[in-house]
Amino acid sequence: AISMCDKVGVAVPDRSRLFIVCSPTGPYYPTGFNPIKLYCDIDNIRAFPKGAGAYKIGANYGPTIQPAGKAFKKGYDQVLWLCGDNVGEVGTSNIFFLLKNQDGEIELVTPSLDGTILPGVTRDSVIELAKSLNRFKVTERVIKIQEIVQAINEERLIEAFGAGTAVTISPIKQITYNGIDYDIKINQEINAGELAYELSQKIFAIQYGKVEHPWSVVLD
Repeated sequence: AISMCDKVGVAVPDRSRLFIVCSPTGPYYPTGFNPIKLYCDIDNIRAFPKGAGAYKIGANYGPTIQPAGKAFKKGYDQVLWLCGDNVGEVGTSNIFFLLKNQDGEIELVTPSLDGTILPGVTRDSVIELAKSLNRFKVTERVIKIQEIVQAINEERLIEAFGAGTAVTISPIKQITYNGIDYDIKINQEINAGELAYELSQKIFAIQYGKVEHPWSVVLD
Protein backbone atom coordinates (compact mmCIF):
# COMPACT_ATOMS: atom_id res chain seq x y z
CA ALA A 1 0.00 0.00 0.00
CA ILE A 2 1.31 3.45 -0.97
CA SER A 3 0.11 6.71 0.50
CA MET A 4 -1.67 8.90 -2.05
CA CYS A 5 -1.78 12.03 0.13
CA ASP A 6 -0.71 15.29 -1.53
CA LYS A 7 1.58 16.28 1.33
CA VAL A 8 4.90 15.32 2.88
CA GLY A 9 5.13 14.43 6.55
CA VAL A 10 5.03 11.67 9.14
CA ALA A 11 1.37 10.92 9.75
CA VAL A 12 -1.34 8.35 9.08
CA PRO A 13 -2.43 8.78 5.42
CA ASP A 14 -6.07 9.53 4.69
CA ARG A 15 -5.77 7.97 1.24
CA SER A 16 -3.76 5.00 0.00
CA ARG A 17 -3.59 2.67 -2.96
CA LEU A 18 -3.06 -1.08 -2.70
CA PHE A 19 -1.01 -2.74 -5.44
CA ILE A 20 -1.00 -6.50 -5.97
CA VAL A 21 1.78 -7.75 -8.25
CA CYS A 22 1.31 -11.25 -9.70
CA SER A 23 4.25 -12.98 -11.32
CA PRO A 24 5.53 -16.52 -11.89
CA THR A 25 8.65 -17.30 -9.93
CA GLY A 26 11.28 -19.98 -9.59
CA PRO A 27 12.92 -21.29 -6.41
CA TYR A 28 13.71 -18.61 -3.83
CA TYR A 29 17.22 -19.92 -3.25
CA PRO A 30 19.51 -20.24 -6.32
CA THR A 31 20.27 -23.81 -5.21
CA GLY A 32 16.58 -24.76 -5.39
CA PHE A 33 15.22 -27.39 -3.00
CA ASN A 34 18.56 -28.04 -1.35
CA PRO A 35 19.48 -27.95 2.34
CA ILE A 36 20.62 -24.55 3.59
CA LYS A 37 23.04 -23.30 6.24
CA LEU A 38 21.91 -20.77 8.86
CA TYR A 39 23.94 -18.25 10.84
CA CYS A 40 22.65 -17.29 14.30
CA ASP A 41 23.16 -13.55 14.63
CA ILE A 42 23.92 -12.74 18.27
CA ASP A 43 24.83 -9.09 17.59
CA ASN A 44 21.62 -7.88 15.94
CA ILE A 45 17.95 -8.40 16.81
CA ARG A 46 15.35 -8.47 14.08
CA ALA A 47 12.28 -7.76 16.23
CA PHE A 48 11.45 -6.94 19.84
CA PRO A 49 8.34 -7.93 21.81
CA LYS A 50 5.45 -5.47 21.25
CA GLY A 51 7.18 -4.19 18.13
CA ALA A 52 6.47 -4.66 14.42
CA GLY A 53 7.96 -8.13 13.98
CA ALA A 54 4.61 -9.73 13.21
CA TYR A 55 3.84 -7.46 10.25
CA LYS A 56 4.97 -7.34 6.62
CA ILE A 57 6.22 -3.77 6.60
CA GLY A 58 9.45 -2.27 5.33
CA ALA A 59 10.72 -1.54 8.83
CA ASN A 60 10.55 -5.29 9.52
CA TYR A 61 12.96 -6.09 6.68
CA GLY A 62 15.24 -3.09 6.17
CA PRO A 63 17.41 -3.58 9.29
CA THR A 64 18.04 -7.23 8.36
CA ILE A 65 19.64 -6.55 4.97
CA GLN A 66 23.13 -5.66 6.16
CA PRO A 67 23.48 -8.53 8.69
CA ALA A 68 22.13 -10.96 6.08
CA GLY A 69 24.66 -9.68 3.55
CA LYS A 70 27.49 -10.35 6.01
CA ALA A 71 26.15 -13.87 6.57
CA PHE A 72 26.05 -14.50 2.79
CA LYS A 73 29.70 -13.46 2.48
CA LYS A 74 30.59 -16.01 5.17
CA GLY A 75 28.95 -18.76 3.12
CA TYR A 76 25.58 -18.97 4.85
CA ASP A 77 22.24 -18.95 3.07
CA GLN A 78 20.24 -17.05 5.69
CA VAL A 79 20.21 -15.66 9.22
CA LEU A 80 18.42 -17.40 12.07
CA TRP A 81 17.25 -14.48 14.18
CA LEU A 82 17.28 -14.63 17.96
CA CYS A 83 15.69 -12.40 20.58
CA GLY A 84 17.95 -12.99 23.52
CA ASP A 85 18.11 -16.79 23.66
CA ASN A 86 14.73 -17.27 22.01
CA VAL A 87 14.67 -18.66 18.49
CA GLY A 88 12.75 -16.33 16.17
CA GLU A 89 12.53 -16.92 12.46
CA VAL A 90 14.78 -17.33 9.45
CA GLY A 91 15.18 -14.27 7.24
CA THR A 92 12.63 -15.53 4.71
CA SER A 93 10.64 -18.08 6.61
CA ASN A 94 9.37 -19.53 9.87
CA ILE A 95 11.37 -22.40 11.33
CA PHE A 96 10.43 -25.92 12.49
CA PHE A 97 12.37 -28.54 14.43
CA LEU A 98 11.46 -32.24 14.61
CA LEU A 99 13.04 -33.70 17.72
CA LYS A 100 12.75 -36.18 20.53
CA ASN A 101 11.99 -34.07 23.58
CA GLN A 102 13.17 -34.63 27.16
CA ASP A 103 10.11 -36.81 27.83
CA GLY A 104 11.02 -39.12 24.95
CA GLU A 105 8.18 -37.86 22.71
CA ILE A 106 8.66 -37.09 19.03
CA GLU A 107 7.66 -33.44 18.73
CA LEU A 108 7.49 -30.93 15.89
CA VAL A 109 8.08 -27.50 17.40
CA THR A 110 7.95 -23.98 16.02
CA PRO A 111 8.23 -20.66 17.87
CA SER A 112 4.90 -19.36 19.17
CA LEU A 113 3.42 -16.15 17.78
CA ASP A 114 4.59 -13.72 20.44
CA GLY A 115 4.49 -10.57 18.34
CA THR A 116 8.06 -10.91 17.02
CA ILE A 117 7.25 -13.55 14.40
CA LEU A 118 5.32 -13.34 11.16
CA PRO A 119 2.17 -15.52 11.24
CA GLY A 120 2.96 -17.11 7.89
CA VAL A 121 0.30 -18.88 5.83
CA THR A 122 2.79 -21.66 5.00
CA ARG A 123 3.60 -21.94 8.70
CA ASP A 124 -0.08 -22.48 9.44
CA SER A 125 -0.34 -24.98 6.57
CA VAL A 126 2.60 -27.00 7.92
CA ILE A 127 1.07 -27.08 11.40
CA GLU A 128 -2.30 -28.27 10.10
CA LEU A 129 -0.82 -30.89 7.75
CA ALA A 130 1.56 -32.16 10.44
CA LYS A 131 -1.31 -32.54 12.92
CA SER A 132 -3.33 -34.46 10.32
CA LEU A 133 -0.57 -37.08 10.11
CA ASN A 134 -1.23 -38.12 13.74
CA ARG A 135 2.32 -39.42 14.06
CA PHE A 136 3.87 -37.01 16.55
CA LYS A 137 3.19 -34.08 18.84
CA VAL A 138 2.90 -30.64 17.19
CA THR A 139 3.65 -27.65 19.42
CA GLU A 140 3.92 -23.87 19.18
CA ARG A 141 6.05 -22.66 22.07
CA VAL A 142 9.11 -20.70 23.15
CA ILE A 143 12.27 -22.40 21.88
CA LYS A 144 15.66 -21.56 23.35
CA ILE A 145 18.66 -21.88 21.05
CA GLN A 146 20.38 -23.84 23.83
CA GLU A 147 17.60 -26.44 23.63
CA ILE A 148 18.32 -26.97 19.94
CA VAL A 149 22.08 -27.16 20.50
CA GLN A 150 21.54 -29.70 23.29
CA ALA A 151 19.20 -31.77 21.11
CA ILE A 152 21.82 -31.84 18.34
CA ASN A 153 24.61 -32.79 20.73
CA GLU A 154 22.49 -35.57 22.23
CA GLU A 155 21.42 -36.73 18.74
CA ARG A 156 17.75 -36.03 19.51
CA LEU A 157 17.23 -33.51 16.72
CA ILE A 158 15.76 -35.44 13.82
CA GLU A 159 15.54 -32.64 11.25
CA ALA A 160 14.86 -28.94 10.76
CA PHE A 161 13.31 -26.89 7.98
CA GLY A 162 12.00 -23.47 7.12
CA ALA A 163 8.50 -22.71 5.84
CA GLY A 164 7.48 -19.59 3.96
CA THR A 165 5.59 -18.16 1.01
CA ALA A 166 8.68 -17.90 -1.19
CA VAL A 167 10.65 -20.94 -0.02
CA THR A 168 7.61 -23.19 0.66
CA ILE A 169 9.66 -25.83 2.52
CA SER A 170 13.42 -25.41 2.87
CA PRO A 171 15.50 -28.17 4.51
CA ILE A 172 18.22 -27.05 6.94
CA LYS A 173 21.53 -28.89 7.13
CA GLN A 174 23.53 -26.69 9.50
CA ILE A 175 23.13 -24.01 12.15
CA THR A 176 26.09 -21.96 13.35
CA TYR A 177 25.82 -20.51 16.84
CA ASN A 178 28.57 -18.78 18.84
CA GLY A 179 31.14 -19.76 16.21
CA ILE A 180 30.32 -23.49 16.32
CA ASP A 181 28.81 -25.35 13.37
CA TYR A 182 26.04 -27.79 14.29
CA ASP A 183 25.20 -30.27 11.54
CA ILE A 184 21.62 -31.47 11.12
CA LYS A 185 20.70 -34.81 9.60
CA ILE A 186 19.72 -34.93 5.94
CA ASN A 187 18.49 -37.96 4.01
CA GLN A 188 20.95 -38.01 1.09
CA GLU A 189 18.56 -39.88 -1.19
CA ILE A 190 15.94 -37.11 -1.11
CA ASN A 191 18.36 -34.28 -0.17
CA ALA A 192 16.14 -33.26 2.75
CA GLY A 193 14.72 -34.46 6.01
CA GLU A 194 11.97 -37.01 5.48
CA LEU A 195 9.24 -34.87 7.04
CA ALA A 196 10.32 -31.76 5.15
CA TYR A 197 10.15 -33.69 1.90
CA GLU A 198 6.78 -35.26 2.72
CA LEU A 199 5.21 -31.93 3.66
CA SER A 200 6.63 -30.18 0.62
CA GLN A 201 5.11 -32.81 -1.67
CA LYS A 202 1.74 -32.46 0.07
CA ILE A 203 1.78 -28.67 -0.25
CA PHE A 204 2.81 -28.76 -3.93
CA ALA A 205 0.06 -31.28 -4.68
CA ILE A 206 -2.49 -28.93 -3.10
CA GLN A 207 -1.09 -25.84 -4.82
CA TYR A 208 -1.13 -27.44 -8.27
CA GLY A 209 -4.56 -29.01 -7.83
CA LYS A 210 -3.30 -32.57 -8.03
CA VAL A 211 -5.40 -33.50 -5.00
CA GLU A 212 -8.77 -32.21 -3.87
CA HIS A 213 -8.39 -29.98 -0.84
CA PRO A 214 -10.31 -27.10 0.77
CA TRP A 215 -7.23 -24.87 0.41
CA SER A 216 -7.18 -25.17 -3.38
CA VAL A 217 -9.86 -24.40 -5.97
CA VAL A 218 -9.18 -25.56 -9.53
CA LEU A 219 -10.60 -23.26 -12.23
CA ASP A 220 -11.33 -24.55 -15.72
